[in-house]
Amino acid sequence: MGENKKKIRIMIADDVPLLLEDMTELIDRQDDMEVVGTAGSGKRIVELAKEIEFDIILMDIEMESLNSGILAAEQLREELGEPNIIFLTVHDTNEMILTAMGAGAVDYLVKGCGEEEILNHIRSAYNGNPIMERKVHDVVMREYVRLQKSEKSLLFFINNISGLTAAERELIKMLLEGKKVKEIAKERCVEIVTIKTQIKGLLRKFGCSRTKEVTKIINDLNLTHLFM
Repeated sequence: MGENKKKIRIMIADDVPLLLEDMTELIDRQDDMEVVGTAGSGKRIVELAKEIEFDIILMDIEMESLNSGILAAEQLREELGEPNIIFLTVHDTNEMILTAMGAGAVDYLVKGCGEEEILNHIRSAYNGNPIMERKVHDVVMREYVRLQKSEKSLLFFINNISGLTAAERELIKMLLEGKKVKEIAKERCVEIVTIKTQIKGLLRKFGCSRTKEVTKIINDLNLTHLFM
């Protein structure tokens, strides 16, 4: 008899018990996969990910809040490096691709798709060839044409978003809300000079000279949902 093949260790986060149960049963029926943990919230999956060894997390975007999956993915990226996260979503749009990229996910699955498609996405991501890469390529190429490969191209901007710290994301959120430096400093209980220093860092990352340029690009590219 041959040696037992290593199984793909999967954790699932979804706040709909029936969907969580169905996905668990599907994965556990596979010879090359096993579910090692389940959670019903973004907060809980973050806790589990720090306790259990896993290869991939399947994570619903909308759980205890509309963007809890995104926030959980960002936290996991900061604490665990680059975990393999596949988002579960009801949308198959360019905006979904951008959301997944911005949050550091490797792929996404549309809820309700067929079982073989789900398994194909999981195996492809595990083997380092996520299916989203092909869609991302198409989206980025169209964006290059639209923006004539300018420095403010979608790829340039998304790459910078993915490198932001949690503090920088919070700062951008406040700027998008129209808050001034004094207001931000007061809310965050820090000196104004501290906020100005953080803003200078943001401007360097995005190649802009004013915060209004950063917020305008985010609004023009419809990426405000990444910070709310």
